[in-house]
Amino acid sequence: MTTIIVIVIIVLLIAIYAGIYNGLVRARTHTQESWSQIDVQLKRRNDLIPNLLETVKGYAKYESSTLEKVVQLRNQLTKIPAGDHQQTMEVSNQLSDSLKSIFALSENYPDLKASQEYNKLMEELTNTENKIAYSRQLFNSTAANLNMKIQSFPTNIVAKLQHFVQIDYLQVPEEEKSVPKVSFDN
Repeated sequence: MTTIIVIVIIVLLIAIYAGIYNGLVRARTHTQESWSQIDVQLKRRNDLIPNLLETVKGYAKYESSTLEKVVQLRNQLTKIPAGDHQQTMEVSNQLSDSLKSIFALSENYPDLKASQEYNKLMEELTNTENKIAYSRQLFNSTAANLNMKIQSFPTNIVAKLQHFVQIDYLQVPEEEKSVPKVSFDN
């Protein structure tokens, strides 16, 4: 009878361990998938940028430094190692800032603003920027879920034994946290 009780306890402990381990694997996989969504949207933006730049080039000859910076950042973004999430997001944030200058060009060039191709590309790029923002939120949520599991008892024991590590959250750059100064004085 004692042997049966010991076997039942061992089987129960193995089942609990397996359940905890599988929960950690699911959380890690969701986090990896959410990063993949960011990657997909960054790729989409990188694919849209050349078309947008070609459309803008004809109208904005003297803004070539802005265009060159966008191209340089896009190329830099494609060369970052896949696992370097923080550097990817830093360059992506710089690229987003540079794209804001391109968005503003339409105010200086009424013909550009009227261009259907430009408007279509701008809409696609704006939608992609929104998807990137959403994907960042999703990544941080899934990372938080995984990190909570890694820190919570008894999951933390299994996580330590199986070498699960916490995931860093994507951070907003300090310059984007400051409140913009709005002035109506000319």
